[in-house]
Amino acid sequence: MEGNLEKIIGNEEKILWKGKPSKKCFILESIFNPLMPFALIWLLFDLFFIIGATMSASKGISMPTSHSGAFGGFIIVFMLFHLMPVWIYLGGVLLSVKRYKNTEYVITERGIYVSGGMFSYTYEMKPFAELSHVRIHRGIFDQKLGVGDVEASTSQTFNYANRSNGAISGSIISIKDIPDYAEVFNMVKKLQTDIYSDTMYPNELRPKENHGYKTEYKG
Repeated sequence: MEGNLEKIIGNEEKILWKGKPSKKCFILESIFNPLMPFALIWLLFDLFFIIGATMSASKGISMPTSHSGAFGGFIIVFMLFHLMPVWIYLGGVLLSVKRYKNTEYVITERGIYVSGGMFSYTYEMKPFAELSHVRIHRGIFDQKLGVGDVEASTSQTFNYANRSNGAISGSIISIKDIPDYAEVFNMVKKLQTDIYSDTMYPNELRPKENHGYKTEYKG
């Protein structure tokens, strides 16, 4: 079935490859994200505080029933707000299925398209003429599940990449958690090399056909 991203590209470009991330890997990476340890520590701290306060109240000075109920209600409301980092983490995990549905990848003879979003649908495109570096990245779950990421960048370093699922960070565009990552990497590398070299070749001032570089792309 044709995806939303493919419909947006239209018929003026030739689609060379299209795909989606591995659902299992996508969900696992959403669960075991950098916020997880912080959320767990925050939750344990609050649980320790709640248990301690409850035990102290049970052994301490008795209050009138109305005061005790009001105090208990205040503690519950306060803790619900105080646990906000935990709710944010759980919300991201629960909504990862929605993000997966909106995440698509398409490669044409002009560039790389990536769609994504949680509550809204967005898409980005990087033309091959702007790309200068391509690499494969494989995390722990990628290696276990036999998938990988293909990352392309206009800069000389990937250190500032924010590998959010199905998104672009700065000058980097990522095709994440795909089983045919090696084939896609070779395709992107060839397209980037041919088109970038063809675009930058100065001798004939961009004629209809470029005879200076061994490229299949004309005009």
